[in-house]
Amino acid sequence: MKQEYTVGDIVETKKPHPCGSREWEITRTGADYKIKCQGCGRIVMLSYPDFIRRVKRITKKNGQA
Repeated sequence: MKQEYTVGDIVETKKPHPCGSREWEITRTGADYKIKCQGCGRIVMLSYPDFIRRVKRITKKNGQA
């Protein structure tokens, strides 16, 4: 089953960012995904295959609890 990711979703990564946070907000989708660290605010762009490889699960769907 293919997971649907949209702008505003909060995702958890398999490995933590150096700041210690595992939660990222999706700010752009498409061929490249732009995600923002919820701990320090760093923005990272990843290709779709890299994004899929690093994401563990969606913690909040489109800003909802």
